[in-house]
Amino acid sequence: MPLLKQLLLLAALLLLSVVPTETEVVTSVEDCNKFFLKSETPPNIMKILEGGKILDQNRYKWICQSYKDFKTFVTLYDTQNKIPVFSAAKFNGSTPRRPNIPWMIEPQLENITDNSNMRRSNDTINYNYQAGNKDYKTNQGFDRGHLFPSSYGFTDLEKKSTFTLTNIVPQKARFNQVSWNRMEECIKCVLNEYCFNNNGNIEGFVVIGAQPSNNGPNNSLNNRINIPSVLWSAFCCYSHSQNKWLASAHWGNNTDHGPEHLDTKTLGELHADAAPLISDFVSYLFQINIQRDW
Repeated sequence: MPLLKQLLLLAALLLLSVVPTETEVVTSVEDCNKFFLKSETPPNIMKILEGGKILDQNRYKWICQSYKDFKTFVTLYDTQNKIPVFSAAKFNGSTPRRPNIPWMIEPQLENITDNSNMRRSNDTINYNYQAGNKDYKTNQGFDRGHLFPSSYGFTDLEKKSTFTLTNIVPQKARFNQVSWNRMEECIKCVLNEYCFNNNGNIEGFVVIGAQPSNNGPNNSLNNRINIPSVLWSAFCCYSHSQNKWLASAHWGNNTDHGPEHLDTKTLGELHADAAPLISDFVSYLFQINIQRDW
């Protein structure tokens, strides 16, 4: 999976980022450059990114996600498959309540001059460049699967902002509700328990992505939305108490027949067991001496 391998390398750069200062659909990572480690240009992604620039700007869009003029996270979105490539955010602690909010869309994907804030999906509209809520209503056993989960938000506004369909993929219900949910909760516990910076504040960085499946009649929802074959998640943080960086990665097949638990890998295990898949990602993390031994 060469594309997934390159996406995970990009994730390594995103993991040491800060919250973006811009909000809207943009054409270059330079428009959200404070999100990246030392404002470095991210690595190339085959057929998607080169030198930080989107090659096919009609298809792929950077979304500096905004809800009520508040910036929350960043998404690289595929308007052809109508799913996110990945979402990335800074974690500052979490609260338990799940908001009750309608599903939303990104107006500027349809009209770049429109308002930059996400708005409620309209079931009377067939969106040209993104999924609408009605695409998921004949769900065929799929959930609206968050990439950046609402449970990772600290404020109610942060939680609500995750309910944009540009942060959602068709995810098999059992996979979403069992192994993936357990993994999300496990990582959240680690972030809340260990990830305190030198100022004593909770601080971590998460990147969650999806590998699109090959086009075919059984690989789309409502004949419009690509059903990804693999979901992946990565995080890192600096732990003041342990005086080092911590990190781990998970991935799983988007199927109802997978394991009930996704293994948490040390970087050594990832390098040994999954080198063909994410060797570049692991190698980058080794260079900055991140390890996972909690």
